[in-house]
Amino acid sequence: MKKSKTNTVLRLLKYMMRHGWGLLLAIGLTVGSNLFALWGPELSGKAIDAIQPGEGLVDFATVYHFAGLMAVFYVTSALMDYLLNILMIAISRKVTYQMRRDIFNRLADMPVGYFDTHATGDIISRISYDTDTINASLSSDLVQIFASVITIVVSLYKMLTIQMSLVAVFLFTVPLSVVITRVITKKTHALFRLRSRKLGELNGFVEEMISGQKTLKAYNQEDNTLDELDDINGQAVEAYYQSEYQTAMMGPSVNFIHNLSMTLVSVFGTMLHMAGKMTVGDIGAFVLYSRKFSGPIREIADIFNELQSAVAAAERVFRIIDEPLEPADAPDARTLENVQGHVELESVDFGYEPDRTILKDFSLEAKPGQMIAIVGPTGAGKTTLINLLMRFYDVQRGTIRVDGRDQLSLTRSSLRLAWSMVLQDTWLFYGTIYDNIAYGRPDATREEVEAAAKAAHIHNFITRLPQGYDTILADDAANVSKGQKQLLTIARAMLMDTPMLILDEATSNVDTRTEMVVQQAMRELMAHKTCFVVAHRLSTIQSADNILVVREGSVVESGTHESLMAKKGFYWSCTRLSSRKKSINYHEKDGIARPFLRIL
Repeated sequence: MKKSKTNTVLRLLKYMMRHGWGLLLAIGLTVGSNLFALWGPELSGKAIDAIQPGEGLVDFATVYHFAGLMAVFYVTSALMDYLLNILMIAISRKVTYQMRRDIFNRLADMPVGYFDTHATGDIISRISYDTDTINASLSSDLVQIFASVITIVVSLYKMLTIQMSLVAVFLFTVPLSVVITRVITKKTHALFRLRSRKLGELNGFVEEMISGQKTLKAYNQEDNTLDELDDINGQAVEAYYQSEYQTAMMGPSVNFIHNLSMTLVSVFGTMLHMAGKMTVGDIGAFVLYSRKFSGPIREIADIFNELQSAVAAAERVFRIIDEPLEPADAPDARTLENVQGHVELESVDFGYEPDRTILKDFSLEAKPGQMIAIVGPTGAGKTTLINLLMRFYDVQRGTIRVDGRDQLSLTRSSLRLAWSMVLQDTWLFYGTIYDNIAYGRPDATREEVEAAAKAAHIHNFITRLPQGYDTILADDAANVSKGQKQLLTIARAMLMDTPMLILDEATSNVDTRTEMVVQQAMRELMAHKTCFVVAHRLSTIQSADNILVVREGSVVESGTHESLMAKKGFYWSCTRLSSRKKSINYHEKDGIARPFLRIL
């Protein structure tokens, strides 16, 4: 644990060391500001000694001289401290910017599996809340500790020069402060880590509930959701309370010891004055230096509380940055060029978990220009197959070849650029309709974007909008219907004009009439392209060159719609239940996939 904390602090310092000249200037301003401020008690003592008690004589020239110097030194110290604060805010802002950039760069290169197993809200919490916590600490705490060390050292030196024997008071109070600080800090570090984790869980839950508001209301789950929120929120609040409660003892404890030391200094200082070993000015200067000596010890104790939170936040941030990246391309990996679209899977085995295989001895062949439909019950491995084709995951056994070349021997970027994807869960970003369609081809001309929109039968809808293609899509494209979202993503895929295409329930949000028109346009655009279609509607798969019926991770039947119907096997038993012959669907009972009718 201690080694982990040390490593985290060192990594934070490395971020700051990237701004070396700024840090050197900050150190100079810190030293200068504190030295000017630390001259004050000595000057104050000399001004006090210009007064002769009992005789009523005051050397006003001397008092004004030292008082004037004190004013100049304190004003200079305040100005340097102001410049220091501005400089540290600028440095911490750059550090936070770089840290967030590193997180995003890491996330961009992570495997898809990471996002399948980590809550979006928790990731967002690390990018926003945790980095802000680090920023608040970097902008003040580290410099404050350095300034406190200077103040303690210089104050101790000054006190030794005034009266060495009186410094013995701190031989008791300082170790006691250190012991209390270490005990409380050791106890609270785990609490701050728990606090960051619970806040991440709370953010994840809130993000999930907000995005699923319609489903939540449709199933009348408001009360249950609030109960669950109360539980998660209660845990987060309790973790926050416990961390703050435990650290709250540190300030008063150290402050009590600080006041105790001041009392002892006053008592023993008075005794030394009566013995003729200290002047009144010396006592005044010593008391001021003792306050400056003890004050930073108390401040460091408070800063350690904030640093505990910052270190806990940094650990969560660095945990993302340290996550393994998507495996690198093979050293001899080649770029996929002049793609014909011949895809082969040979004896493929794959599972997301080592002890649970999804695809077993899976084989298929898709020749250039063919449309391959994939049907089967939920959990049969349809989406898993798409993940493997896009190489979001690598096969555990077997081979996937594109144009006769093993996928593993190709660069991921060139392989993925050879595919276009249209998924059931549409994704459109905040921006214009034009930018969303041209997402995969930012260099596309206006005419090419409009041609793709016309092919997807969304052009007329776009032109009826007040701003046309310059219409801004709101957050999650809430200002257009689900069917229109689907058509926009289809237009995006059409514009890419890739040699291979993946459609995962791509027309699920489109009405039957529009679906027929879109499919006709897509068939024209998909000439000489390989297309994999995951669908349940018979209207979508009937025209496929080959239909793969997947069951429990294996292909149990394959062929055209007519040939599969003629076999009167599993596919036929599913389709014959629908008199309208519009859809196939399945349910699992007793571990066996059984068909049931889905009316559309």
